[in-house]
Amino acid sequence: MKHFDETATREPLDFARLVPALRAAFATEAQVPPRHVHAIETADADKGTVLIMPAWSDAGFLGIKTINVFPGNSARGLPGLHATYVLYDAHTGVPLAMMDGNELTARRTAAASALGASFLARADARRLLVLGTGRVARLLPAAHASVRPIDEVLVWNHRPEGAQALAAQWRAEGFNAQAATELEAAVRQADIVSCATLATAPLVRGEWLAPGSHLDLIGSFTPAMREADVRCFEGARTFVDTTEALQKAGELLDAIAGGTLRADEVQGTLAALCRGECAGRMGSEERTVFKAVGSALEDLTAATLVWQHAESMPA
Repeated sequence: MKHFDETATREPLDFARLVPALRAAFATEAQVPPRHVHAIETADADKGTVLIMPAWSDAGFLGIKTINVFPGNSARGLPGLHATYVLYDAHTGVPLAMMDGNELTARRTAAASALGASFLARADARRLLVLGTGRVARLLPAAHASVRPIDEVLVWNHRPEGAQALAAQWRAEGFNAQAATELEAAVRQADIVSCATLATAPLVRGEWLAPGSHLDLIGSFTPAMREADVRCFEGARTFVDTTEALQKAGELLDAIAGGTLRADEVQGTLAALCRGECAGRMGSEERTVFKAVGSALEDLTAATLVWQHAESMPA
């Protein structure tokens, strides 16, 4: 079994390659069972969550990702999420590779965010606001710049020094980036608002969102987590990555309970968008919302790219 560390996992997953690969994967058939979710409680420790996400396809690959989520890690100076990924031969069950699940998860999540925006953000969207400074948040300018003409990036975080440090990092990477000190003002001027946090209380309020804006919610993935209030869905066309979001996303559950969204008003999934079964953005003034909780198909697609890249290299 081959082992791919963080660098080897990252190398084949540039967004110019990964976003189109996800689009092709969502347009085809694959087997993606519901994820297994278990609460982890141990004596004298913060509560955590373990997710187990399998997927397989006719291409001959089977993958299983295990994710440990411990939000309290930020107080320890540790990432809140740790993941591992194992790729198998789907015909024999033989293990092929162990990959860095953190890198795989971050890059496929940012790529799925960009894929959603490729259908739902205005074609001329240029001003991106990122909420959060974690591993996924750091990748969002590059991901969105692969599908939209992003030339201005703002970042907000509940710890201002974190936002300032990330903005400086992006400037070093060539982006026109600044830290936002006033969240409301930053949301009001953004073409795309992308939230990549582990928030349990709403950060973005619907009355702040400008006509024609696109709200991208990719951080929360349990009923207890939420990044946007119920008014964000009022008058907007809402899309999800998979139908699982309707059971797992705190924002959607709140909006449905609050009457600002009905389940049958959700316009479609990423698969439906990629297959042309539903329309994406239909006008420059409409507001769109994309809510993602993550799909094992995205992990399998990214892992397959890593494996195929390695196999194509000279021995």
